Amino acid sequence: MQISQEKISLRQPDDWHLHLRDGGVLKAVVAPTARVFRRAVVMPNLQPPITSLQDVVDYRKRIESVIPKELAFTPLMTLYLTDNLSPEILKEGYSEGIIFAVKLYPANSTTNSASGVSDLENIYSTFETIEEIGLPLLIHGEVTDPDVDVFDREAVFIDRHLDPLLQRFPNIRVVLEHITTDNAVQYVQSSNSKLGATITPHHLHINRNAMFLNGFRSDFYCLPVVKREHHRISLRRAATSGQPCFFLGTDSAPHLRGFKESACGCAGIFNALNAIESYAQVFEEEGALDRLEAFSSEFGPAFYGVPFNKGTISMVRSSQTVPEKFNVYKTENEFEYVVPFHAGEQLNWCFESTSY
Repeated sequence: MQISQEKISLRQPDDWHLHLRDGGVLKAVVAPTARVFRRAVVMPNLQPPITSLQDVVDYRKRIESVIPKELAFTPLMTLYLTDNLSPEILKEGYSEGIIFAVKLYPANSTTNSASGVSDLENIYSTFETIEEIGLPLLIHGEVTDPDVDVFDREAVFIDRHLDPLLQRFPNIRVVLEHITTDNAVQYVQSSNSKLGATITPHHLHINRNAMFLNGFRSDFYCLPVVKREHHRISLRRAATSGQPCFFLGTDSAPHLRGFKESACGCAGIFNALNAIESYAQVFEEEGALDRLEAFSSEFGPAFYGVPFNKGTISMVRSSQTVPEKFNVYKTENEFEYVVPFHAGEQLNWCFESTSY
């Protein structure tokens, strides 16, 4: 990694948690990720979800068909875990390189998760297989009980479900996705299990006040929701700590404007347009720019046991104003749009180029 007052060069990063959606949205949002990141773990919560190996193969083909030819980008595919998913499918998919990981959504915990797991104890035989074959288990770590406050659902999930799971399956390799609380930070730091955690740029920048500034701001609504300020501070310390259990995962999750402003107010923040610049700003503010490369380009591959990327990216110090809208075209003259994270704000660093 090379750092100066005006330029940063670092090993090309990977995004270990990404939503690309499908159709016109997929076609629009894949390029912003592919220009910066060499690989990305692609989430399977489409409508309908990716629950079979053929689904995985077909979705990967759709992704690859819209990657700009000048960019080298590899989607790492995941399978959506359900109550009835056969362990044999996991064995076949992982041994043949069709899937990179399996994703656990507690039922109704987030976007398109209705088909998720209803009770973790019901699939302990599946966890045995996952542990046996070394398949990474990616977890959206929230309970969905209506009696649990939405701001406490991550902490309760860790106590009720994650800790018992790791005690019963000590060799299972787990990523606790998009952590949002000091509880999660402390649990991951102190764990003796094969446990890692991804941290998003938006959870490093905003707290829950952002959702309610001058009315409800749906652009800052995501799941898990952003939390109190002391949790944000804890996440910033974790991300910039140099501890290898924490690594980059944007959880970039685009929704067309109509879905964000609807009665549903869909959860998700589209940050792929400026994710690496957003992280860089946090690391600079924390006096830890020298640790950005490890967080974004080394700790993730080390956790997953894959090679480091050989290419590099560069950013220059140049104040940029993030666009208010990101267009998703239906036809040449007809489009909808997604509002990107930091819309209308200025960032201090600007992506310059990728060298393979």
